[in-house]
Amino acid sequence: MSDQSAFDTDVWTLTRFVMETGRQAKGSTGELTQLINSMLTAIKAISSAVRKAGLAHLQGMAGSVNVTGDDQKKLDVLSNDLVINMLKASYGSCCMVSEENKELIVTPKDKRGKYVVCFDPLDGSSNIDCLASIGTIFAIYKRISDAEAEPTEKDALQPGRNIVCAGYALYGSATAVALSTGAGVNFFMLDPGIGEFILTERNVRIKPKGKIYSLNEGYAKYFHPSINEYLKHKKYPEDGGAPYGARYVGSMVSDIHRTIAYGGIFMYPANEKSPKGKLRLLYECNPIAFLIEQAGGMATTGTQRILDVQPEALHQRVPFVVGSTDDVNEYLTFVKKHQ
Repeated sequence: MSDQSAFDTDVWTLTRFVMETGRQAKGSTGELTQLINSMLTAIKAISSAVRKAGLAHLQGMAGSVNVTGDDQKKLDVLSNDLVINMLKASYGSCCMVSEENKELIVTPKDKRGKYVVCFDPLDGSSNIDCLASIGTIFAIYKRISDAEAEPTEKDALQPGRNIVCAGYALYGSATAVALSTGAGVNFFMLDPGIGEFILTERNVRIKPKGKIYSLNEGYAKYFHPSINEYLKHKKYPEDGGAPYGARYVGSMVSDIHRTIAYGGIFMYPANEKSPKGKLRLLYECNPIAFLIEQAGGMATTGTQRILDVQPEALHQRVPFVVGSTDDVNEYLTFVKKHQ
């Protein structure tokens, strides 16, 4: 066997994957491909910054608070600027919504395209200083206003079912990307040697039923009785089956990536402290719900499919329960029982 045969020379990079799938799309102009590639460049830059954070003194607080009331870390601010600048330079976006910005971010007129991007530049950033995994989440929509008109919030306030592309990056033991343009979910891994994301898993499917539940049980005292009864059922199954394992990282991208990989259920339900839930619809729940459904799972508020929720505000929060269909449906039986 020659040395060369051990090295794959027909490499499916994420850039190649996006270009090839883009070319197959009806009426394709290449604008979405360009936009996705710009997002991926920002993700590579964030990955590099995350890996060097401690050495480059990027850990710690920036000394400010973002619009949703979270303390901003230096990496939050850097990541946000990286994504905004890359997307503006892609000539594919008309406006953006970021967790870090109160108002709609409008792309300068001379660089405008036809897409809206909603993103959380650094999800789980409270985990930065202890080196737990963090991530980036994004969703892309087509603008609904006229191309010549000034973009408005209405362009961003679309239900998740209108998403044309969604994805997340996970900065863990390696940097991974999950991406879907509506034809299933694919996983990619960053190869630092060539600086490219390589396709590692095609058409990822979530198991119909898992063995793990994931939520912050520290808030159990504030939970609705239906949640606590469901949790009790997971720990002490009446049928004598094995109890579910508990896993909670506190960085949603990490918890979601594990849920897609192993099956099970991830929950951030409404509680007395957060009566509308804590996670934001536009740039956390919608993109993740889109990916989960594309992988064959389910995403619900407890009363409604996440992707059918009509957004009313840029930073709107919703209760969020996602994962394997059997597990989510079982949770919903407890909700109905207590209604």
